[in-house]
Amino acid sequence: MTASERRMRAKLAAAASWKNTDDRSARTLAARLAFNSRFEREVDPDNTLVPAERAKRAEAARREYFARLAYKSARARRRRGAMDKHDSTRPGDE
Repeated sequence: MTASERRMRAKLAAAASWKNTDDRSARTLAARLAFNSRFEREVDPDNTLVPAERAKRAEAARREYFARLAYKSARARRRRGAMDKHDSTRPGDE
């Protein structure tokens, strides 16, 4: 089996699995909790803050994380756009 065929089988299996999932939120709960706990550990590695303050700081860290992702994405799109303008091999430019 080729790598391409393995990817296609994995996509089919994932689609079938999600098709049979009644409660999507419950299915992803553990992953979401693990992802969010990352920010709590980041802002309070020694677990010394009161829970309310830890949650407030973790939310700020989460916002920073997504803002940084958005910034990097916009920068990459801008760079790709600049490269496309200088690439004379684009379809339709012949």
